[in-house]
Amino acid sequence: MTDTAAAAAGPEAEPGEPGRGTVIETRGLTKRYRGGQLAVDGLDLTVPSGSVFGFLGPNGSGKTTTIRMLMGLIAPTSGTAHVLGRPMPAAARTVLPQVGTLIEGPAPYGFLTGRDNLARFDSADPTSDPRTRRVRVAAALDRVGLAAAAGKKAKAYSLGMKQRLGLAAALLQPRRLLVLDEPTNGLDPQGMREIRSLVRELAAEGTTVFLSSHLLDEIEQVCTHAAVMARGRLLVQGPVVALAAGARGRLAVTTPDPGAAAGILAAHGATGLVTEGERVSADAPPGEVELADLNAALVRGGVRVRAFGVERASLEDAFVALTGEGFDVAG
Repeated sequence: MTDTAAAAAGPEAEPGEPGRGTVIETRGLTKRYRGGQLAVDGLDLTVPSGSVFGFLGPNGSGKTTTIRMLMGLIAPTSGTAHVLGRPMPAAARTVLPQVGTLIEGPAPYGFLTGRDNLARFDSADPTSDPRTRRVRVAAALDRVGLAAAAGKKAKAYSLGMKQRLGLAAALLQPRRLLVLDEPTNGLDPQGMREIRSLVRELAAEGTTVFLSSHLLDEIEQVCTHAAVMARGRLLVQGPVVALAAGARGRLAVTTPDPGAAAGILAAHGATGLVTEGERVSADAPPGEVELADLNAALVRGGVRVRAFGVERASLEDAFVALTGEGFDVAG
């Protein structure tokens, strides 16, 4: 669904008082549905201006509900949300024309061409200039790699092409903020690289990008900041590098004697042992452990050590440590 200013409602509000240098800021943001289901619970989220912000969480964590509240599509039960310095949903008419969105996948008109779909989206925006529509539509299609398919009907588009079309709709006007839900869904590896490059370009031009993705490696490649939610609550937020650094790295041993190495590591308190061929990895023992002592123990035990050390923790390691489960974006 691609929002336009036509979706906005409510009177223009006076600016709120979010922190300086932030594009999105929530305080105590809560959404409880009928029947008592608590989807979002007291969310305090801060998205720095100019960042590429990854929004992560397992199934049912409340990410989509949060995005809907930020865009004024649903009202919160309690708490506040400021987007571009103004309260939502009260200031939607002021805010939404400055925001490009791609939420829960694009929904183009199948009987229209890609070009005509964009023209229709653009005409729904009261701030757009019809005199420059054709030029802006062509530029948006070119930027997402759909220029050659502009004359095809959208019903003939693949999922990846529809995803590109939705992103093009979000880029019809200069945007201060882009909110993207799974922007690389359905794309092949080359398409994913192109979209990642586009996101970086937009950020370099001053656009803040807020995106959710189930591809944690992608988040590490493209995002500067991230937040992790689970069961409706915010677990952690901050620079991606800091989040990954907060997770414990894993010991890794390369040896032709993996069985013996695993036994010695376990005897010294290592847990979570995984053996893959000649590689043995494990969570480091609790407390202060000298790697040199562990290495010496392996050698004394007759293990032929070819490589030994602590691998840098990834964002995925941090995510699993925080949530206790694997990742599923469908929240």
